[in-house]
Amino acid sequence: MGRLILALLFSASIQAHAAGCPPLLDSAFPTLTDDKPESLCKHQGKVLLVVNTASQCGYTPQYEGLEKLYRKYKDKGLVVLGFPSNDFRQETGSNKEIASFCEANYGVSFPMYDKSSVSGAGANPFYARLLKASGAAPGWNFHKYLVDRSGARVESFATQVEPGDPKLVREIERLLAEKGEKK
Repeated sequence: MGRLILALLFSASIQAHAAGCPPLLDSAFPTLTDDKPESLCKHQGKVLLVVNTASQCGYTPQYEGLEKLYRKYKDKGLVVLGFPSNDFRQETGSNKEIASFCEANYGVSFPMYDKSSVSGAGANPFYARLLKASGAAPGWNFHKYLVDRSGARVESFATQVEPGDPKLVREIERLLAEKGEKK
């Protein structure tokens, strides 16, 4: 079974390179509701707001603001990507429990991926590349990375920066207004 998953990930990686996927996005993860790996390359050409989440954190209400941003700007090319993590000991549920919590309490409709590590030596490959590109690692839950349409520029926003913060919203709007490939 493990070899099959590795083969699928390798195949997805080869296909992504062939399609011109930015190296930053060259990863695949299961979603919270499906064990099948989904390539992040499907989001190429979009502005990405990537957030490490947790259900039992004082910042958990930020889910509401993230969902508002997603709904407001998704037709203009914004995708919010949630990555639940127990790195800070505040996400103890299973993937199905996390999905249920997010839907029931915040109506989350943006893509949420498999619970994984987002910091330190065990960080998932996408988060390791986000750290390298931005120079900033998540110090807590709800750290935000904003990725431009090309997948080349990454900005980091601390946990305390709320989704509706004018600085973050201005930056999202600026990146959405930049010319870029829309898919």
